[in-house]
Amino acid sequence: MTYRFEKIPFAALLLTFFVVAAAFAKTDRPPNIVLIVADDLGYGEVGCYGQKWIKTPHIDRIAAQGIRFTQHYSGQAVCAPSRCALMTGYHMGHAEIRSNGNPPGRGKANPGQMYFPGQHPISDSAVTIFKSLKQKNYATAAIGKWGLGSHGSSGDPKNQGVDLFYGYNCQIHAHNHYPKFLWRNDVREPQPGNDRSASGETWSQDQFVTEALQFVDENKQQPFFLYLPFAVPHLAIQAPDEAISAYRKTIPEADYEHRGYIEHPTPRAGYAAMVTRMDEGIGQIMDRIKSHGLDDNTLVIFTSDNGPTFERLGGADSDFFESSGPLRGRKGRLLEGGIRVPLVARWPGKIKPGQTSDHISAFWDYLPTLCDIAGVKTPEGIDGISFAPTLLGDDNQREHEFLYWEFRSYGGQQALRMGNWKAIRQGMGKNHDAPIELYDLQNDIGESNNVAADHPQILSTVKAIMKQQHTPSKRFPIKALDK
Repeated sequence: MTYRFEKIPFAALLLTFFVVAAAFAKTDRPPNIVLIVADDLGYGEVGCYGQKWIKTPHIDRIAAQGIRFTQHYSGQAVCAPSRCALMTGYHMGHAEIRSNGNPPGRGKANPGQMYFPGQHPISDSAVTIFKSLKQKNYATAAIGKWGLGSHGSSGDPKNQGVDLFYGYNCQIHAHNHYPKFLWRNDVREPQPGNDRSASGETWSQDQFVTEALQFVDENKQQPFFLYLPFAVPHLAIQAPDEAISAYRKTIPEADYEHRGYIEHPTPRAGYAAMVTRMDEGIGQIMDRIKSHGLDDNTLVIFTSDNGPTFERLGGADSDFFESSGPLRGRKGRLLEGGIRVPLVARWPGKIKPGQTSDHISAFWDYLPTLCDIAGVKTPEGIDGISFAPTLLGDDNQREHEFLYWEFRSYGGQQALRMGNWKAIRQGMGKNHDAPIELYDLQNDIGESNNVAADHPQILSTVKAIMKQQHTPSKRFPIKALDK
């Protein structure tokens, strides 16, 4: 049996087009789109998802004035492949990038890149969100952490439809939030007063907000797509002292043995400050959009690239903050805590305020969703399904038959979400015949009770889909699946 997404009937496509077109028919131009992606922010680390210690009033405002999703998933349990899924619309069985890692021949294409070579690049032929929106002459910017190919490679932002790139091309470079330089397109731009320490003069996250505000100012007369893949709260723990000071009074610290990244004297306060400072920047961007009279014609989306940091690495304390909320697992794991992430969206006059949606969606849905919103053709053959109908209150939302992941790292893993069923294989690197675990997420969101033995028919279906959805990758082989 072959499991693929159903072809959408022409009538359904036509209906979706008219629904989306009607949403911005009163304006002469397509809507602006601001897509904000935090780095390693857990499902439970913002206020509207239950966070008690860290203040996120502006992200919470997006949820209150728009919609909050409860069952949204990242593209992968780590950053580079998750970004690939977001940009190209493919799940991990079909995506070009399926794990982190540096490309071969680092530094050869561009000697200036030798210290931070970037990750494996997406191809020239990849159809990205940026390339798609260029069909409607969108001004485009990627400000933050790219991670999809170094300058001079096929994955260079300028080769993927990005007008302005500013930030970290390489995710390893992004491990220091007080860097000595950031990239402005192909130019290394020095950052004053920074060295490799817990503090500095020029904090990259503040720089990203400044650039975003300027981009909005410069492009207020045309449709724009502002992609903000922020580098916080990924380690190292670093933030301006004025942001940390408020949390030093309210958050208790605890002794721990430091491992990895740059050490911080008050890591809990520092971590909370990173998230809150990011939230403040989001508020500034929304206020600037409103000041230009663009509020009603701008869709703002906020999410995270994967689950929170594990094992108090670098001082991060996911246990204390209950970063995964009620979910089991963290970054690097295909358990719910590693891949289920926040998603809130706001579009005044188009998205009804105060909504909560249980629609099951994933990062590979962004490409078709934003194509629908902009009124451009969605690329054929991708794994994503537009969730624009859910955003706009249309009852004709198409549902996924399943969501699929595979991951050769962290022991080797494979996972599937099918309705309320969650299947996962772990430890495939050492055991090529690792068993499939099965969980009923409706009654066991924490994946604590493996019911595989009780549901042989479900298990058989899951196994068949997992086998069918895996396409071998020479760059990211998985012996247990390729054999």
